[in-house]
Amino acid sequence: MFINILSVSVAIAFLVIVLELVRRQRLKEQYSLLWILFSIVLLIVSLNVSLMEWIADQLGVKYAPAVLFLFGLLFCFSLILHLTIVITKLTSQVLRLSQELAILKAREALYGKNN
Repeated sequence: MFINILSVSVAIAFLVIVLELVRRQRLKEQYSLLWILFSIVLLIVSLNVSLMEWIADQLGVKYAPAVLFLFGLLFCFSLILHLTIVITKLTSQVLRLSQELAILKAREALYGKNN
């Protein structure tokens, strides 16, 4: 019972923190969607003990609250994958911008600043 109360409290606190970070524009909306979705799923599973037990039974987990940790682990993996995709895209953009800047500097050196 304690783990359910703790997980509901953590899910609510987490949701409030994410929404506050978005409101203060310290977290972009596109990244906050993952966090909000995770908080809501955690809250639903934590509030509905029979759902948690059913999921645990379907997965063959002996201790039902361990499903919460499984969801957390899966979320971490999906977040890492998402951030890796974002980093890859940003790396490509930085490379392209660096190349364009080098070309502009070369043209400036060749033709002078006034032309």
